Amino acid sequence: MVFSSLLFLFRFLPAVLLAYYILPGRFHNLVLFIASLFFYAWGEPVYVVLILFSTLVDYCAGRTVAYCRAAGKKRGALLAVVFSATANLALLGFFKYGNFFLQIIHGMTGLDVPVLHLALPIGISFYTFQTMSYTIDVYRGDAKVQKNLIAFGAYVSLFPQLIAGPIIRFRDIAQQLEQRRENLSCFCQGILRFMTGLGKKVLIANQIGVLWEEAAGMQAGELATATAWLGIAAFTLQIYFDFSGYSDMAIGLGAMFGFHFPENFNYPYESRSITEFWRRWHISLGTWFREYVYIPLGGNRKGIRRQMINLAIVWLLTGLWHGASFSFVLWGVYYGVLVVAEKLLWKPVLSKLPDFAGHIYTMFFVMIGWGIFSWQDMADAAGYWKALFFQAQAGIVNRQAMYLLSSNLVLLAIAALGSLSLPKRLTEKYLLPEETVRRDVAGIFYVSILFLACVAMLVNSSYNPFLYFRF
Repeated sequence: MVFSSLLFLFRFLPAVLLAYYILPGRFHNLVLFIASLFFYAWGEPVYVVLILFSTLVDYCAGRTVAYCRAAGKKRGALLAVVFSATANLALLGFFKYGNFFLQIIHGMTGLDVPVLHLALPIGISFYTFQTMSYTIDVYRGDAKVQKNLIAFGAYVSLFPQLIAGPIIRFRDIAQQLEQRRENLSCFCQGILRFMTGLGKKVLIANQIGVLWEEAAGMQAGELATATAWLGIAAFTLQIYFDFSGYSDMAIGLGAMFGFHFPENFNYPYESRSITEFWRRWHISLGTWFREYVYIPLGGNRKGIRRQMINLAIVWLLTGLWHGASFSFVLWGVYYGVLVVAEKLLWKPVLSKLPDFAGHIYTMFFVMIGWGIFSWQDMADAAGYWKALFFQAQAGIVNRQAMYLLSSNLVLLAIAALGSLSLPKRLTEKYLLPEETVRRDVAGIFYVSILFLACVAMLVNSSYNPFLYFRF
């Protein structure tokens, strides 16, 4: 079940909201826990066992850590954290990376190893990182242990952000799990944010994704250089609106139930460096790696050489986190090299560049990065990469390229403008500068039109993927 589906919009969500607000507050976490398990089981009933297992392991590990800390048994607390991390990473490694490592063994040794043929549990990378952060934070003293199993289960399985983030650390919502207060203002803001995300997903990401699919599916003899770059531009915009739209919907849903989730995007395509881009893109993932990998490894506290090694480790893991294939490893290494190069060589130069030059530099390398990211097998992309760098059999520009550009120009322009903060800043400054009745009426009108447009599009379209579900 996805948020941008008629089933979710007209059946699941209304039913959960009705049960949530009819029942007394002491049952709210239970409603969310049951609803979240049902939501997850809709697509993969068997794998509910995994999320329940992770919940129990980390609940018990957290209780053990708290007990050992109180008793002064540091070794026992550390062993509980290690057990929790090992159990979670073992599940993640088996289901997500089992086939990948078996293929490596086969390639290196020639052994005829069997393929596991396991479906990837949806969202396992996201909830694994969440549950690991809980026990680590309790061990560090950054979070209090959660003694209520239902409340902890609601945190782990919370359906608004279960399958594609943002990754929420327990300490960020620990108090909200027990003392949140729902109100009409928060609920209305949640609806507005959810509908904005739904519009991003259905009206922009899905539509521009068709252009990418068409370009990526062309035969080498048909693909011109202009078409190849048009396809990469389409994917660059698709993945932003797909993922940021999902994050908006998750944050909006959280607000409907009284939660305040952290932001996950901050207009990353306005960045003037690769380092800045990754401070603005998938913020929760970057925060997780910084807090639980980069800083524990030493961060930048042990000299420039050690810092570069730490960055290399983080980016290798970032690539692997996104998927079990060499293309994702290459993508992680690619960004690791760029970030290290900026810190060592380019930072003094980039700081002196005009803004527009920094944007051009950043977006060029970001688009190349999405070119790596978008292909599961780089061997299949050989013809596409040749076309990108002016080795296309069809030449630089052909009739097909001009047709695709002319028929998608308006959509590309809207998507490019929508990926920037300018429309929001202009609206807040000139159109709706203050909290007034006019602003409220405009909000209702905006939500209504957006909802009707999205529903009409969903009824008439069968193309509705979520790119980050596979991670």
